Amino acid sequence: MFAWACLAAAAPAVAGGIALAERRSGHETMSAQLRAMQDDDAANPGMLWVLEGGARWSARPAPQAGSCADCHGDAQRSMRGVAARYPAYDEAAGRPLDLEQRIQRCRVLRQRQPPYAAEARELLALEAYVARQSNGLPIRIDDGPRMQPYLRSGRAEFERRRGQLDLACSQCHEERWGRRLGGSLIPQALPTGDPVYRLEWQSLGSLRRRLRGCMAGVRSEPYEPDAPQLVDLELYLKWRARGMPLESPAVRP
Repeated sequence: MFAWACLAAAAPAVAGGIALAERRSGHETMSAQLRAMQDDDAANPGMLWVLEGGARWSARPAPQAGSCADCHGDAQRSMRGVAARYPAYDEAAGRPLDLEQRIQRCRVLRQRQPPYAAEARELLALEAYVARQSNGLPIRIDDGPRMQPYLRSGRAEFERRRGQLDLACSQCHEERWGRRLGGSLIPQALPTGDPVYRLEWQSLGSLRRRLRGCMAGVRSEPYEPDAPQLVDLELYLKWRARGMPLESPAVRP
């Protein structure tokens, strides 16, 4: 508890183990060609999901079900700033939910439709469309008292050694960022552009997919896609990126 109190007290100066002035998004550290691809809406492949999400926003999933627009109206106004504050505390759930989970709850509870499968294109399209409405806005994660247990949990996940390689997220992304692993630059793990189009995947994917991939990479059994530990880890990573602008949909190697 003392260590967390020290971190919270130092919040204006550090993001975990990285000074705020030293933070770099993946956009800053990748090649000029990839930066140009992300910055050009006509070349950014993630925009295909954004366009699909816009169509789904206004479409009714079933004759008896309302559309997202029926409740929320014009997304450019109603969703402006929303993605910048997720994961966020949900009163009904009694804990933080990430943006995907919030979309899923609306689909099940409001539209009376079955939830999308993990990493379903339809779900990623809606997430990308909602996230796009906050493009350029600073990430603002609630770190008030009720969020502290989940931030502590996320930090513990970030610092936990796991798998046959006995590695923690922090060992790569705080202690060795900027170095190379297998020819690839080690980033700072600042999630500013999710969902993200990765050349490795040739597809758009969620932050949870990336986290589970890292866990598998250190020869650890990944959490289930909807595990609360993943949401807590997302929350902590977004807190580390607080104040940085959203750049969704991002492109990464």
